[in-house]
Amino acid sequence: MSDQQDSFTDRTLVVSGGSRGIGLAIALGAARRGANVVLLAKTAEPHPKLPGTVHTAVADVEAAGGKGVAVVGDVRKEEDVARAVEAAVEHFGGVDIVINNASAIATEPTEALSAKKFDLMMDINVRGTFLLTKAALPHLRKSANPHVLTLAPPLNLNPYWLGAHPSYTLSKYGMTLLSLGWASEYASAGIGFSCLWPQTYIATAAVANLADGDKMAARSRSPEIMADAAVEILSRPAADVNGQCYIDADVVAGDLTRYGGGDNPIVDIFIDAPGQGL
Repeated sequence: MSDQQDSFTDRTLVVSGGSRGIGLAIALGAARRGANVVLLAKTAEPHPKLPGTVHTAVADVEAAGGKGVAVVGDVRKEEDVARAVEAAVEHFGGVDIVINNASAIATEPTEALSAKKFDLMMDINVRGTFLLTKAALPHLRKSANPHVLTLAPPLNLNPYWLGAHPSYTLSKYGMTLLSLGWASEYASAGIGFSCLWPQTYIATAAVANLADGDKMAARSRSPEIMADAAVEILSRPAADVNGQCYIDADVVAGDLTRYGGGDNPIVDIFIDAPGQGL
């Protein structure tokens, strides 16, 4: 833990969609080790069904021991993304880590999926990842150990997953392909581009608000498993993780029951398991 503590002292993260859930958990995991965190999110006011705003998230970051700045904005908008990166430079002197966390999901069959939802997934998932990473690149080049961690799955071309929800799959695999492409494009720049995906459902407010949400949440692991995995990846030398796609359970050590989910947690999408993909 001491090495991880040292590795986050004075390092600055920019996190998209970090007002709650996995994004906030990762921000807090880094903040506990002394990181500076800039959170970019639209949630200036509380959502009726989802707790937390970008402002309460920053308060949580500071309570955890880090320094935080809230930027109210939309990851789809180039000017808002620029403001987030500028805030990191102004307040903390640069950007060391980008967390591409913001994401939209719609898994309706193709004929039932509206064009509006299709566009939303492409705009947030793919465009947002592109915009934030592009804006941060000039500053990442100056960092001693720069990372871009994108919350996207390994590319699983099993026809089961290709056919389950093609449009959502396209958007998430688009995030992964950007990460893998950047790993090659910037191979000489010393930036670690990697992806992280949960092995199981994660107990977020979004899961709890689904039908049978209480039962699903009980079979979901806590966001801390993603936070612990992210902290471990971001603590490593950038060159060691560049071009890698990780599953959280493969990164964290020890007994996974500490993250909850019971004896039979729900396996997440894009993960082959009996009954899905196998």
